Amino acid sequence: MATVRAPRIVVTLAVAATQGDMAIAQRKNALYVDCVVRHGAAAIPLDATAPASARAGAFAQMDGLLIAGGADLEPSRYGEAVAGSNGVEPERDELEAAAYAAADARGLPILGICRGLQAMNVFAGGKLVQHVDGHAGPGYGHGPAATHGLRMDPASRMARLLNPSAPASPLTVNSYHHQAVTPALLAPAYVATGWSESPIGDIVEAFEGAAGGPWRMAVQCHPERTESTPREFERLFAAFVEACTVR
Repeated sequence: MATVRAPRIVVTLAVAATQGDMAIAQRKNALYVDCVVRHGAAAIPLDATAPASARAGAFAQMDGLLIAGGADLEPSRYGEAVAGSNGVEPERDELEAAAYAAADARGLPILGICRGLQAMNVFAGGKLVQHVDGHAGPGYGHGPAATHGLRMDPASRMARLLNPSAPASPLTVNSYHHQAVTPALLAPAYVATGWSESPIGDIVEAFEGAAGGPWRMAVQCHPERTESTPREFERLFAAFVEACTVR
């Protein structure tokens, strides 16, 4: 009988001590770790303070990568000057670019959440709109989440995963972002699977890798915040851990 080992998933996180409220930052980080641990994975939390030896060791043993939410990416990474970005963390960009490259080179599963969606797009050659009005809402821990509708492509793998019986059903998701990917700025490696309305037109709120390629999915909302996320998104975490599982 084949043996099954719990997958080791690198989870890239903010450096809590450098955030405005360290206690809330620690709580946010714990939510990302828990969303893979509760589905049977062994998490390897990693932030920009990790030395080169720790990064190399984590990348060598990982079975998958979760790029979590956080600060804006440095616009120079996608060839733009600052035009709305704020609070950038170049050290985190560097960490996640290296983690993405290591996972991509081995064809490992990658899941992106909020900043993670934007980072995956940039690392694959896409760009970002640096500011979109009306999508940020109050910060986590400072009031009820802003929400908006999410339209899914019913033919996509993600829609069928989230709602197998009714993949065309719209969802209401939380909204904590002020930057976005538009269809025109989406990297060629990815296929848009979900959209929301915005003052600049439709923005991409979910994407996945091309059929037949490595497991790649990303969402702009924050499904780790279960108090403001449809329960369907728990299937996304379960599917990610399953994709990372080593047999």
